[in-house]
Amino acid sequence: MKNYTEDYAEEVPHYEVHELAKKKQKYCLCIPVINEGERITKELLRAKQAHISDYVDIVICDGDSKDDSLNVKKMKNLEVNTILIKKDIGRQGAQLRMGFSWALQRGYQGIITIDGNNKDSIEDVPKFVEKLDEGYDFVQGSRFLKGGQAINTPPIRYLSVRFLHAPIISFTAKKWYTDTTNAYRAYSKKYLTDARVQPLRNIFMNYELLAYLSVRADQLKLKTTEIPVRREYPKKGKTPTKISFFKGNSELLKVLVKNLFGAYQPKEQKNEVR
Repeated sequence: MKNYTEDYAEEVPHYEVHELAKKKQKYCLCIPVINEGERITKELLRAKQAHISDYVDIVICDGDSKDDSLNVKKMKNLEVNTILIKKDIGRQGAQLRMGFSWALQRGYQGIITIDGNNKDSIEDVPKFVEKLDEGYDFVQGSRFLKGGQAINTPPIRYLSVRFLHAPIISFTAKKWYTDTTNAYRAYSKKYLTDARVQPLRNIFMNYELLAYLSVRADQLKLKTTEIPVRREYPKKGKTPTKISFFKGNSELLKVLVKNLFGAYQPKEQKNEVR
């Protein structure tokens, strides 16, 4: 274990690195989690059964969980390559900045992201790898495309994605997307290191980075696409999400509006592309 503090112009949270294996693959799968309990264990077990580590190095981007869900011995057995533990402020955006910075320094040519709450079809990772190999810079997973599956989606979630979030993101990107809240995506190194993108800024603390990266690639005329995936909510019990109904969704709406008006673009780029 070592403390890992970036000494770069980029603004990256302080974090610890637990390297469980050497770099093996061209791409990595970053999974942001915090106190996911058995959900992350089940997801990683499915990944192991699908031989996902033959395609990507699996990297856990932990928000400093306190539930012992990321026991090192268990993670090794589940073929996790590295655990990153954020020791700084910020939520999902900070976890992703941590993961992106570390992965790019380690030499990965692309990064796939997926939630760690066992809702998504982690078995579809090879499809994202294929698209990265084909030269795509941004690949959005969608449960709503032909071939995708939206299972037990809460009605309010379905309506907000289809009739609010997706239209606003699509208008901002000038390209139609169907499942824009879905964090199951892939990004090329070319996209993440483009000087006109700059994703490692500390303006991205919460959900801003997902919204920004959903639109910036198309604004810059990079190669983008959607592919079908499965997202399944549990039939019973609490919906696994970190976004509260009222406060979380109102904050998300503010992010969408700020994103629409270019608030997250690098300062020198704001008037270049809208």
